[in-house]
Amino acid sequence: MIIINVKDGESLDKALKRFKKKFEKTGVLRELRSRQAFEKKSVTRRHVVKHAIYKQGLNQETV
Repeated sequence: MIIINVKDGESLDKALKRFKKKFEKTGVLRELRSRQAFEKKSVTRRHVVKHAIYKQGLNQETV
């Protein structure tokens, strides 16, 4: 369970923003979406490799 302590004088919007940031870091929503449909390990691996190639290409361009 995620607990956010609202500080004195802090707006509710800021506290909600902190909550959303913490919630996203936990990866609950990502896990939920991935469990909605089964994905074979080979497909998952292929996706990871494609993403790594993409990231490496981005790094090559900036250097």
